[in-house]
Amino acid sequence: MLKNINIVSAEEAVKVIKSNDRIHMHSVSCAPQKLIQAMCERGRRKEFHNVRIQHLHIEGPAPYSNPEFEGIFQLESFFVGHNVRKDTQAGYADYIPVFLQETQRLIREGYTPVDVVMIQVSPVDKHGYVSLGTSVDATLAAVQTAKTVIAVINRNMPRAFGDAMISANMIDIFCEDDTPLIEAEFGAPNEIETAIGKNVAELIENGATLQMGIGAIPNAVLAQLGNHKNLGVHTEMFADGILPLVESGVVNGADKGIDVGKMVSTFLMGSKKLYDFVDNNPGVVMKDVSYTNDINMICRNPKVTAINSAIQVDITGQVCSDSIGTKFYSGVGGQIDFIRGASMSPGGKPIIAMPSVTGKGVSKIAPVLNLGAGVVTTRSNMHWMVTEYGAVNLYGRTLQDRAKLLISIAHPEHREELDRAAFERFGPHFHFVPGSNK
Repeated sequence: MLKNINIVSAEEAVKVIKSNDRIHMHSVSCAPQKLIQAMCERGRRKEFHNVRIQHLHIEGPAPYSNPEFEGIFQLESFFVGHNVRKDTQAGYADYIPVFLQETQRLIREGYTPVDVVMIQVSPVDKHGYVSLGTSVDATLAAVQTAKTVIAVINRNMPRAFGDAMISANMIDIFCEDDTPLIEAEFGAPNEIETAIGKNVAELIENGATLQMGIGAIPNAVLAQLGNHKNLGVHTEMFADGILPLVESGVVNGADKGIDVGKMVSTFLMGSKKLYDFVDNNPGVVMKDVSYTNDINMICRNPKVTAINSAIQVDITGQVCSDSIGTKFYSGVGGQIDFIRGASMSPGGKPIIAMPSVTGKGVSKIAPVLNLGAGVVTTRSNMHWMVTEYGAVNLYGRTLQDRAKLLISIAHPEHREELDRAAFERFGPHFHFVPGSNK
């Protein structure tokens, strides 16, 4: 039976926050900006201190990480997004390294216990349920374990199914805000990104189950898949690039091993068109991150093709994806969850795809990783590596073979330098043969 819902203002709702509380924030486009603003106003009045905030990436302002709130708020994020990157690198905010699949475990097992969770949900339906909409991730764990749950009811929140559907009785305090969800826009892939997309697309087989992130390279890959058949989706997130393939029937999930015919994800990020697509769509199942990123679930699908990016890769196949030297840039995320899951899937292909050089022309394939760089995918986990110059499979190859293969897909202007570094590392018997990338 649905309890009575009492709607209060955002200012009234955040009065439950007290000193030394830990707050969990709903992720990505679901970040409840009205509550964030009201909470920060209390912070400016110094009504509490040492309030810890945790979340995955969120879209929109994150003022609580700013230096002005030192001693009042302490951000301890599970992922370093662009809106908190500067403050994190300066030490005003902090980061918890954790596999995406285990973010919910930190909450459920009490490593980061939640006092107050602030979420955004769809309106209450006739059965007394609301939807977490476009982000379930670790937020469901926070809702299930928090001492107090504050929810913003937003008519623009899609009514997504799966683990996104929760009883309104789980919520303690309600307020309202019908501000449209923040949209993410992505430009058309450039020439390099298109070339990478074509090289990756050639590795994707009919009947494959896809996992891919966000941005120009995933969109470039998806744009090349129009002639494929029976592709499925089991991923941590997807964006607008997948929609044309769903509309054309290329993505139908017919060959999946689990959740046949369904697109499975834990959060979404894109345009209003994407949010409208998810609304009341039984073909999309939003799941707890403990399910989407569970290696044992991922590998039950055939031909899992996991496409992830990197900041830097050394000539032995060590992949840095979370930092530029000692400066944290993003986070571990779900890369290793899907690298491992794809490697265990029948016919699976774990792929790291990136441009061969940075925007400043520095080779992203390096003799050694930068000092302080974090290894997200170890050399022993590495399979396919793709740049605009080709695709090579490092799995089962020796260190010297790996160096030769990686040099073959490096930017031509940097191959001689990399060859010299490999020669110094492995000895005079090492010799790179141009074109030896098979």
